[in-house]
Amino acid sequence: MNKLIVEFIGTFFLVLTVGACVVNPNSGVIAPIAIGSALMVMIFAGGHISGAHYNPAVTVAVAVRGRLPAGEVPGYIGSQLLGAALAAGAVYYLKGPNRPLVDAGGPIYGIGQIACAEFLYTFALAYVVLNVATAKATAGNSFYGLAIGFTVATGAFAVGAISGGAFNPAVATGCLIMGLIPAGNFLAYIAAQLAAGAFAAFVFRSLNPEDK
Repeated sequence: MNKLIVEFIGTFFLVLTVGACVVNPNSGVIAPIAIGSALMVMIFAGGHISGAHYNPAVTVAVAVRGRLPAGEVPGYIGSQLLGAALAAGAVYYLKGPNRPLVDAGGPIYGIGQIACAEFLYTFALAYVVLNVATAKATAGNSFYGLAIGFTVATGAFAVGAISGGAFNPAVATGCLIMGLIPAGNFLAYIAAQLAAGAFAAFVFRSLNPEDK
C-alpha cells in the first residue's frame, strides 16, 4: 500500500504542475523546466519506496524489464491514473477550464506526427529510467532523479509544440480532463506511450543481457 500511496502523490504533483503551468494563462518557456523539476523532486522523494514511476509507460517498461512483479502493475497504474484525475480536478478548481486561443498560429500537426513525437520521447524517458534507476552498473547513483526529470524537460522543449509533451499515459489522462488534448487523439497518445515503454525494455534487455 505504501508504494501505491507514493505513486499517487508523485503523479498528482506531476500532473498538477503540468496543469498549473499550461492551462491559461500559461507559463511560457518556463513550463518544461517546472514540469521536469517537479518530476525530479518527486523521484528523489519516493524512489526508495516505490521506484517512483509516476507513469504507466514506465511501469510497463520496468515490468517487462523484470524489475516489477506483474501482479503489482494494475495497482501502480490505478494509483497513477487516480492521482492524475484528482490533479486535473484541482487545476480546474484553481484555474477554471482551459481556454484555447482562437488562433494559436503555426502548423497543425496530424495524429501520425503527434504519435511519433510521443513515442520517441516516451522511449527516451523509459530508456533513461531503466539505465539510471534499474541497471546494476548504475546502482546506488545519486543522479537518477536529475537525469529522469531533465529527460522530460528536454522532450517538452523539443516536441511540446507538436504533441504537448505528455510522454506519460497518466499525464495524457490529466490533460484530456483539463481540455489540453482532443478526445479523438487520446488513444493514440496511450498506444504510442505504452508501446514506447515496452520497446525501451526490449532495447535495454538486448543491450544488457547479463543484467537480470
